[in-house]
Amino acid sequence: MTNKQVEKKAIKKKFDGVVVSDLQDKTIVVKVDSVKIHPKYKKRYTSSKKYKVHDEKNQYKVDDKVSFVECRPLSKDKKWRVISN
Repeated sequence: MTNKQVEKKAIKKKFDGVVVSDLQDKTIVVKVDSVKIHPKYKKRYTSSKKYKVHDEKNQYKVDDKVSFVECRPLSKDKKWRVISN
């Protein structure tokens, strides 16, 4: 290897969702819906998952649409941060 620094680009997951709770300080709960197809019956169905997302300024309220990205763990459950609405 040479003396040059090897730069690795981390692939971060990004999701879009709707805020369902903003009661916690600097944390919002965001619901993300995804459409899946049943492997045998080929029927489409909606699956949803909730994520705890870091909101530094407490600016997002219930029913706001937000985008969030993966980051370092901020707490036991919080590994995401808001990037825009």
